[in-house]
Amino acid sequence: MRIAIVGAGLGGLALARVLHVHGIESVVYEREASRHARGQGGMLDIHSGQRALREAGLIDRFFAIARGEGQDMRLLEPDGTLLLQEDTPDDAPLARPEVDRADLRDLLLDSLPDGVVRWGHALGSAADGVLRFADGGSATYDLLVGADGAQSRVRPLLTDARPTHLGQNVVEIGIPDIDRTHPDLAAMVGRGNYWVLGDGLSLGAQRNGDGRVRIGLSFYRTGEDWFATSGIPFDDPAAARARLIDLLAGWHPRFTALVAACDDTIVPRAITTLPVGLTWPSRPDVTLVGDAAHLMPPVGEGANMALLDGALLGLALAAHPDDHATAVREYEREMFERAGAAARMSARIQELLVAPDAARRMLAFFQPG
Repeated sequence: MRIAIVGAGLGGLALARVLHVHGIESVVYEREASRHARGQGGMLDIHSGQRALREAGLIDRFFAIARGEGQDMRLLEPDGTLLLQEDTPDDAPLARPEVDRADLRDLLLDSLPDGVVRWGHALGSAADGVLRFADGGSATYDLLVGADGAQSRVRPLLTDARPTHLGQNVVEIGIPDIDRTHPDLAAMVGRGNYWVLGDGLSLGAQRNGDGRVRIGLSFYRTGEDWFATSGIPFDDPAAARARLIDLLAGWHPRFTALVAACDDTIVPRAITTLPVGLTWPSRPDVTLVGDAAHLMPPVGEGANMALLDGALLGLALAAHPDDHATAVREYEREMFERAGAAARMSARIQELLVAPDAARRMLAFFQPG
């Protein structure tokens, strides 16, 4: 059986690795020119996805690169009130450790034989067992797995569903080498996640494995055209930082100091999602994993679901090596239920973040009763 995986993200690579463990060949087609073609983002909170890494035979290597201290969390209000501080003991179990996305991707890539990942293969179209790439090349398949993210080119083979804007826009900024350049701010942020939740606006700061603190300013209840009307001059980093500070009017100076200390990397991101509980009629020759199947709000579930998708599809195919139609049906049945529950929980958290008293609501969520 010729298994073609489109997309070398976490879900596609987890699938390829589990198939390899079970002696099943696959090919991963990735549009990027190499693993180093672009940055891979910040830290990931890996919890349920640890099962996938066990099935892949990589859990010990994962624990070697995971950051247990990344489980620390601080939750504050815009006036500086500290609502919650959780510091993880050094010997605590790695239940929800943070890991650099690039490190996790490298772990998966390095676990695959040479040639499994074909770089520089941007998918143009797929139909009737043939993949056609943007460079004019082609490849055949018996089973096509779309692991190609939010804007999946494989998804339209199964459903007309498209991502829609969530009413949230994020500006990503960051402070490099914070312990050396701004030790006072480093101490304030701590070792893990630092959240400040206001009315329609939040600031999330997160330690990365390379010493950088990655900061996301989220603007809720905003439309798709918000970046164009926000007055943030993204082509002028200094002026953009000044405008972001203006948008934090009334917030404690310690929070605006974080923004002022950032470098010139300023990235706008519009947040989109697929419908909660999305399903489609099963086909024997194509399926989806990860964001291609169930794009949800960025609250800590997406990467875990992608890893599980890849691993569990791989296990289903290994259990039915001569009947991939049954394997796909079994995988999708489980995935629809599991990912639907995760999407509903993510939507609930998103509702808390949008609420006027978001910080207090999140405190109740983390400490019920």
